[in-house]
Amino acid sequence: MPHQAFNQTRNIYLATDVTIADRHWSRLRGLIGIREHDFRNGSGLWIRPCRGVHTLAMQFPIDVVYLDRAGTVVHVEHNLQPWRFSPIRMQAASVLELPSHTAARTETALGDRIEIQVKE
Repeated sequence: MPHQAFNQTRNIYLATDVTIADRHWSRLRGLIGIREHDFRNGSGLWIRPCRGVHTLAMQFPIDVVYLDRAGTVVHVEHNLQPWRFSPIRMQAASVLELPSHTAARTETALGDRIEIQVKE
């Protein structure tokens, strides 16, 4: 079932088509093998549990929004380029991967509250 990521603090959707990666293989695979035009505005990947990601074997940059257990933004990695490792944030419980520049466009910042909703 599709999900949405809504920034309650800014009253704006970060993604309206969020896939959840919550099994070992789906978390490990992440966005590997996905083409950039298949992961455009409105797309997202919510990885849980997760404290950091890599973009090894990816072909495009992404934004990474780190969330604690309550859904509060504890770190934002803007425009993470392919073949990189993001920092590990021990306070993070999950990360939301988004198309590059989504965090800046939506002004998502530390302390914002993100809710992952079931799309109706």
